Amino acid sequence: MKRPELTRIHAAMARKGYIIFSNPAGFDLNIIGVRSANPRANAFDDWLTVSYIDAADGAWVIHAFAATTDPGLTHLQNLSHPDGTAVLKEGQYRGSHQIATHRGRYQALCQVPGYQLAVYRDANYDDQVDQVPDQIFTNATGINLHRASRTRRSTTVDRWSAGCQVIADPTDFEILMTLARRAKHIYGNRFTYTLLGETDL
Repeated sequence: MKRPELTRIHAAMARKGYIIFSNPAGFDLNIIGVRSANPRANAFDDWLTVSYIDAADGAWVIHAFAATTDPGLTHLQNLSHPDGTAVLKEGQYRGSHQIATHRGRYQALCQVPGYQLAVYRDANYDDQVDQVPDQIFTNATGINLHRASRTRRSTTVDRWSAGCQVIADPTDFEILMTLARRAKHIYGNRFTYTLLGETDL
């Protein structure tokens, strides 16, 4: 999937009735995942984008990072949940994440405790990412936005995602977190995450 364009993302958001944050004060972050129409279970073949208005000139800014919105092969073939591995359902989740510590290791954008996220559960033990419309659960916890390796760009997902939204390159992840920390000081420590599909664009 090619790098998504801001105009197409905003058009898709508008069609779905999702909010687009556009505060002229700047750094009102739109954090948006775009899932590939042909997902490969162990590939960083999706995008995570961050867009906002630059207060200096009123222009839109967008960053796009290679990411996965699907679990890796390790967790698809070794289930850690009796109902199956979580696959986040596409949608807009208002105020769903906050800056917190991911698994006790480093700061990331973590699911707010008690916030309900909708997920599919893939329990086939195979290498395909299954999204069954009539099997949606809202009991998923720990669906965070974080990075893969701390030191290098990762090329395979493997253990890095059990349902989390994971950025392949640690440098890209630091850009996200720098923006999030700046936004936190202006708007508070709650962030909305939106997950679109490639076909939405």
